[in-house]
Formats: sequence, structure tokens, C-alpha cells
Amino acid sequence: MIENVYLNNIGQNAKDASKVLATASSETKNKALAAMAKALEENAEKIIESNKADIENGSDAGLSDAMLDRLMLDKERICKIASAIREIIALDDPVGKTLSGTTRPNGLMISKVSVPLGVIAVIYEARPNVTADAAALCLKSGNTVILRGGKEAINSNKAMADVMRNAIESAGLPADCIQLIEKTDRETAADLMKLNAYVDVLIPRGGKGLIQSVVNNSTVPVIRTGEGNCHVYVDNDADIDMAAEIVFNAKASRVSVCNACETLLVHKDIAEFALIAIKEKLDSRNVVIIGDEAVQEILPDVIPATEDDWYTEYLDYKIAVRVVESIDEAIAHIAKYSTDHSESIVTQNYAAAEKFINEVNSSAVYINASTRFTDGGEFGFGAEIGISNQKLHVRGPVGLPELTSYKYVIRGNGQVR
Repeated sequence: MIENVYLNNIGQNAKDASKVLATASSETKNKALAAMAKALEENAEKIIESNKADIENGSDAGLSDAMLDRLMLDKERICKIASAIREIIALDDPVGKTLSGTTRPNGLMISKVSVPLGVIAVIYEARPNVTADAAALCLKSGNTVILRGGKEAINSNKAMADVMRNAIESAGLPADCIQLIEKTDRETAADLMKLNAYVDVLIPRGGKGLIQSVVNNSTVPVIRTGEGNCHVYVDNDADIDMAAEIVFNAKASRVSVCNACETLLVHKDIAEFALIAIKEKLDSRNVVIIGDEAVQEILPDVIPATEDDWYTEYLDYKIAVRVVESIDEAIAHIAKYSTDHSESIVTQNYAAAEKFINEVNSSAVYINASTRFTDGGEFGFGAEIGISNQKLHVRGPVGLPELTSYKYVIRGNGQVR
């Protein structure tokens, strides 16, 4: 056990609360979620005031506009958070489902039944909406949650956590089903990664540095989420107008999120017309294009690309662009540089589309659609606790079913072996 009294107390509280939450009825959990959604809306002004302090501190600290946008809460965003919680209420309870069953020749009836993971810890950066999304998903799936947000959002996170804790307690569940770590120093985060005595799963949500730190240092099992070096490939059989709209949305609709496009690949046969059309759209948002030599010949004002650019998740109004000889070269580029998050092909060629989805090994692969759809809400999950780009045990948006495990229940009538 780690020698951190503060974290050990939080861990013990979470473990104690999990015993109650794991057996709570769907009705009780939904009642608590409804109280959470209502309380967040009713306390929106209080939360926004706390958020203003974070925005001011972030601005003084030199956070980029993209990061400040990720940090910002207003009434509309709080209403969307509450709406997402209500969507979670409407979803089936993932706990207690019989996943499979069989009766053995000796009469034993063996059932595989879904159960909560237990205590989930979430480490995340300057995104206060994660505080509510993670809390709601964990509660519905029967898991208690320990939240550790970044220092940039500490005031917002405190305000939201206090509101949610009071709400679920009023609905009959322990307030400690949701706990926020209010210490934002690195030592506390490092200790949380080793809180094996209490935490069953750790989920990091943030940039490359955070993800790597958790993966390299955690002794608690990790569901890796977050980093998104996403690609759009415009095939030689693409509709150029469609391609321009898709690339514009994938890159510029919201640059600070992990499902935004960071690299554009364009087939050489269509490059000249496609790049001019795409640049015209991107110019409306002042997106900086960083291109290879072939791109520079078509668009002479672009910034020359380096090898590092193909690996970069910009989270900014920047996009790396490369002209490729073939779909095979595009797929090879993605295999080398992608973070296995989300990739899209724009094409009217059925064979090319099928080749792309069969050979690209990311968690979400699109045909003629923006990568921005990789999202729990858009997938019908209500919300998600993150986008997993690993293969074990979940991939893509991590929703309610992914936050459960299973156990075997064996019913007999006196059998012995």
C-alpha cells in the first residue's frame, strides 16, 4: 500500500461505496443520474463562475486558444452535459446481464453475467466536461469513480463534483460514489497510478505526455485513451466537393479534440484540384497547411513539412498534408504514423473503400464521413469516458458495456467432482 494517507482515505471510501453501488437497482441509479442532470442545470451559474476563474488563470498562464476553448463552460455546454446524462439514463443497464449460458451433461448450469469493474480512477487534463461524463457513465455501470483533473480546471471540477455528490446523495446513493482529488501536484497523480489496493482500472484522458506517463508508470491496469493523430485520405475517385467539406469539418469544426483530423493524404491524380478546393475551405478558419514538396508545388505558400509533422497531434489550426502515389501508400503512411484512433477515406470507388477499411487497423475507420463522429454520443452511447486506441480489452468510444467485466455463475443441485 502507498504511504499517502489522503489517497488511501479516498480509495477506502470508494471501495466502501462500491459495495452499495454494485448492487443498486437500475431505478436507483437512474434516479441519481436524473438528480445529477437537474442539479448541474440548476447550479449552472455557480459552475460558470468557478470556470471563469480557471479561464482567467489559464489565460494568464499562456494556454492556447484551443486549450482555453476545451476548458470553457457556458450555459449551453452545461445543458449539453445534462442532456448527455439523460441519454445515459435511457440506455440499458449494462450490469447483471446474462451474456451466455449453457447446461453441462452433469446438470451444472453455467452463466456468464456482467458485473461492474469496481473502482475506476480517471486522470484527465483541462476538460471539465469529463468530470460529469465519467461520473455518470461510472455510476450507471455500477462503478465508483475517483476523478483527478488537471490544475487548469480545478475550480470548475470542484464545483461540478460538489453538485453531483449532493445530488446522488439526495437520491439515496453514497456521495463517495463520486470523489474528486483536489490535490493537483504530480506526486499525488503518481501515487494514484499505484493505488492497487483500491483502484481496479485507471483511465487516462489527455495528450500524449499524460498518456505516456500513465502507461509507463501505472501499476494499476490501464485502459489507454486519448491521443488522436487522425487521417483523412482523399482517393483519386473522390468527389472533390464532398472531400473539401469532410476535411473542413474534420479539421476545423473543433481543433482541440482527439477526433480532429491532423493529417490529410491526397492521391496525386486528384491533388491539384482537390488541394485548391480544400485550402479555400480551410482558409476561412485560417488553418495553417504544412505540406510535403508535392503540396508546395501546388500551394506555394505552405510551410514545408518535416518528419516530425507526420507524428504530430496539433490540437490547433494546423494540418499536415501529403500527396501520395496510391491508396497503398496512404495505408502505409497511416500504419506508420497513426495513433490507431480514427481514419477516413473519401472515395466513390467501392473496391478502394473496402480495401481501406480492411487494411487500416485503427479503432474507427470511416468511408465518406468526418472523423469527428468518433464520439460516444454520436455512436449512441450517451457519452464516453474516452476513446480507446488499444486492443485489450476495449476499442473506440468507451461506453457503458466497456465499463463492465463478467463473472461465471454456476448453479447445481449437489454435484461433486
